[in-house]
Amino acid sequence: MKRLNLADSREFSPIAIRSLVLHDSPYFKIINFNLGAGQLFPVHSHQIEGQLSMLVLEGEGEFLSDTASQPARAGDLLISEISEPHGVRAKTEMRLLVTIAPPI
Repeated sequence: MKRLNLADSREFSPIAIRSLVLHDSPYFKIINFNLGAGQLFPVHSHQIEGQLSMLVLEGEGEFLSDTASQPARAGDLLISEISEPHGVRAKTEMRLLVTIAPPI
């Protein structure tokens, strides 16, 4: 069993998105992304089978696709095929917990 405290990964940079791989196994990967206000995680996709989830831990922004955007606030969870275009734009400091299964 593995226990993590997400408060330990609360680091922001005015220059770049901070990321920390919290778990990586043959079954799934969990990454904490911390975006500063105004930072963009560009829309992208992965040409593999699998799913991803993006949970907003804190802050506000937008979930992005290649054609639309949706509000993203603390507690919001987005689930999609990993092959679907996805990205995030932060309005405030924003923390995301991303799960990818199977891991890439």
